[in-house]
Amino acid sequence: MNEGAGRSLGNRICEDIEQAIMSGDWGPGHRVPSEQELMAQYRCSRMTVNRALAPLAERGMIARRKRAGTLVATPAVHRAALDILDIRAEVLSSGAAHRFEMPLCEVRAASDGDCFLLNMAGGTVLALECLHFADERPHALEQRLINCVLVPEAAVADFEV
Repeated sequence: MNEGAGRSLGNRICEDIEQAIMSGDWGPGHRVPSEQELMAQYRCSRMTVNRALAPLAERGMIARRKRAGTLVATPAVHRAALDILDIRAEVLSSGAAHRFEMPLCEVRAASDGDCFLLNMAGGTVLALECLHFADERPHALEQRLINCVLVPEAAVADFEV
């Protein structure tokens, strides 16, 4: 199957840059290629590049400055809320039927890895995995880890709903 099938060029550019940031290849302060460099690399218009960078800037992943260029942003230390994708809405908006399975939903003692990821000293976590389908084809694997010390109601919430 063609990896780029069904994705716009702008989405591909956005995802490629996001992957470079999330993987750590591009750390905070790294200079993102200029619009001209991205235009040449992806053989596209400036408008396509601009549309690809806009969502990354809105999410605070990059900082765009006139004459200085675009840099990978330094993550904020505290954030009051985080964006959680609504995968069901995403699938339905594409015109496909949505279904999901939850192969994992368990409250357990936090492992060393959990403690590192959630910046916690210990306690319990709720580990969730949901497999989302679009027209009976796998669409997304969603993995969530919730600190039950900070969000105790998560341990008894019905995530099947």
